[in-house]
Amino acid sequence: MKIAVVGVTGMVGAIMLELLEKRAFPISELIPVASEKNFGKTVNFKGKDHKIVTIKDALSRAPKIAFFSAGGDVSLFWAPRFEEVGCTVIDNSSAWRMDPLKKLIVPEINANVLSKNDKIIANPNCSTIQLVLALFPLHKAYKMKRVIVSTYQSVSGTGIKAVQQMENEANGVKGEMAYPHQIFKNALPHCDVFMKNGYTKEEMKLANEPMKILNDDSFKVTATAVRIPTAGGHSEAVNVEFENDFSLNEVRKLLSEFPGVVVQDNPEVNDYPMPILASGKDDVFVGRIRRDESAEKTLNLWIVSDNLRKGAATNAVQIAEHLINNVI
Repeated sequence: MKIAVVGVTGMVGAIMLELLEKRAFPISELIPVASEKNFGKTVNFKGKDHKIVTIKDALSRAPKIAFFSAGGDVSLFWAPRFEEVGCTVIDNSSAWRMDPLKKLIVPEINANVLSKNDKIIANPNCSTIQLVLALFPLHKAYKMKRVIVSTYQSVSGTGIKAVQQMENEANGVKGEMAYPHQIFKNALPHCDVFMKNGYTKEEMKLANEPMKILNDDSFKVTATAVRIPTAGGHSEAVNVEFENDFSLNEVRKLLSEFPGVVVQDNPEVNDYPMPILASGKDDVFVGRIRRDESAEKTLNLWIVSDNLRKGAATNAVQIAEHLINNVI
């Protein structure tokens, strides 16, 4: 099967290659794609060097599946052109997520809605994926009314430029800035751009995407997204109010039995999810599970996941695996 990876030299693209090899994805021809400045360079896949080509070259080869991780503008322009040659595009940008004609997929939750007619499939926002994966089994059991989420997001979510800024600042080196302020020894309540309503674009993704993924607008989400100086994963403090009451033992059981979720909740021995432990793993880790003693039928959770893996590359590869096993 011909597979294209668009944005192969980026942080997500590199992990995508790693996962495709590790998970033995059926590839007869790999088409690595990057910007023209990388044209002619190579990437290694399964011990063999593959020349990077332009996106136009990749289109002419008509891949069966193309993973896009090159930004919204690239996706908006090129994804429909790949669709025209029969390619299925799995897009990691925000370009298609809220398009009413496109599916927004977390495979453990809603892969069943995909069909052969879905040629452009949206990968959700990284912080949304870990949130909904943990909340979905609880929503089925107790029905959510309102979710309040505060995120503590890795600089890797911004990209290599942001990681370099943090490393430069830690080493006292002046360099290019990805953020309007220093990130080292700091916390920026500013993920993505500010919108007219005072929220950031990231916060509105968290507010809107869960309802589309769960196909349910009976609950509401409000978010505050904060960038912190870590690179291993995103963390979320989540407060969720339910229609129905719950027991903590049942909550832990529901979470631990749900695919892709790992309960790590032993605070008496200082065992709880942290980005440094989640880094490089494909699961979503949940801990600090406790009742909100200030409100009825309300739960507090701490959710951590590697934003480049389950928050991006892993989820995209899982979508493709579902397609080849059940749809294509």
